[in-house]
Amino acid sequence: NGVGFKAAVTGKVITMSLGYSHPINYDIPEQIKVTVDENTKITIEGPDKQLVGKVASELRSFYPPEPYKGKGVKYSDEKIIRKEGKTVQ
Repeated sequence: NGVGFKAAVTGKVITMSLGYSHPINYDIPEQIKVTVDENTKITIEGPDKQLVGKVASELRSFYPPEPYKGKGVKYSDEKIIRKEGKTVQ
């Protein structure tokens, strides 16, 4: 979730544009298959559930969801608990 967040897979490297001044490149380990749908949805598949979860958590750690605007890399079934910002009185 976020404006301008994109991902692309080229060979065994996933490149993510997450609003930083540089793209994030992540080397995909062996046995893991990563596909990108609609430039924003990343699907991670593999025979080892622990390795799939590790790759997913490492990709999420580059930009975890923040509670005020909800921007960031999140899991598909994750609910982000939103906080109310300061109000000017």
